[in-house]
Parts: sequence; C-alpha cells; structure tokens
Amino acid sequence: MDTNSFWDVLLWSFWFFIWIAALMVWFRCLMDLFGDHELSGWAKAGWVILLIFVPWLGALIYLIARGRSMAERQMKALAQQQAAQQEYIKQAAGTTASPAGQIADARALLDSGAINQTEFDSLKAKALA
Repeated sequence: MDTNSFWDVLLWSFWFFIWIAALMVWFRCLMDLFGDHELSGWAKAGWVILLIFVPWLGALIYLIARGRSMAERQMKALAQQQAAQQEYIKQAAGTTASPAGQIADARALLDSGAINQTEFDSLKAKALA
C-alpha cells in the first residue's frame, strides 16, 4: 500500500505555500512594473523578459533594484485613493463648509416646503454656532 507519511504531507504543504508566495511576489512585480508610468517601454520589456525567463531570480533582482520605489508608488497610490474617497464622502454627504452655504441650503429647503419655519430656525442656529 502506497501511503504518505505525515512528514511527506508536511513537506509537500511547505513547498506548496512557498510556490504560492513566489507567485504572489512575481505577479506583484509585474503589476508594479506596468503601473510605473516613469519607466520607458524598453526598460519594461527588459524586465518582463527577465521575469518570464528567470522568474525566481528576476523577481529577486526586481525587488532589490526597485523595491524602494515600488513602496513609494504604492504609498502614493494609496494616498490618492484615500483623498478621492474623502472627496466622494464630502460630495455624497452634501455638506457645505461655510455657514452662509448651510443657511442658503436651509432657505432652499424652506422655500420648497420640505421644512417648516421652526426647522429652518434650528438649522440656521446650528450653522451660526
């Protein structure tokens, strides 16, 4: 009977996880490579050839040569995404920063009949506070 021992299964599991981690690093290098707008087309082609024909060594060289700028690009993209998200939240909430804008918005609601005079006064007091 051909059964695997516990240690064989453990060893195969170890190598499987190493392989998955290496694939993740390889794909991350490719994504960073094509996301870098400052790198020329020839340089990208050279890196792609290296990453395809010698994937383990190519990814290691890429991380050593471009790891710092890779992290900077990722942090810059994250900051842009957070700024866009904050701007969207402000836009979706419809908040006006100035008290005059808030009062004008409340006046428009009063004129349209959506709120009554008491609610308008309350909103006006809140804006002026």
